[in-house]
Amino acid sequence: MDSIIIQGLEVFAHHGVLPEEKRDGQYFYLDITLGLPLDRAAASDALEDTVNYDEVCRIAYDTMTAQCYDLIERAAGAVCDALFATFPTVQTVDITLRKPSAPLCRKVEYAAVKLCRKRES
Repeated sequence: MDSIIIQGLEVFAHHGVLPEEKRDGQYFYLDITLGLPLDRAAASDALEDTVNYDEVCRIAYDTMTAQCYDLIERAAGAVCDALFATFPTVQTVDITLRKPSAPLCRKVEYAAVKLCRKRES
């Protein structure tokens, strides 16, 4: 399957289990891969035959900032749901949501979740 890939979308949001995470917020980073047929766009060179990357970023950003979630698993799931709802040609959505400032007992580069979803028939 063909793919559209967006790497490292930066979002400042208020997700986390701890009260200070919800109060103070922190940066999150999304890597999004959309699986869809791109043969028409490759032949036509027309934006209407593909998915607008800017709209993908806007939807992901708006979804991440519209609500506070305890878990990044739920935040990533909400982004998947919003992308499927907006783009009917998208068949799969893979999202890695990184949380570099996760309050962990040891220093790590980031904590993350990766969701791989397929459109239900």
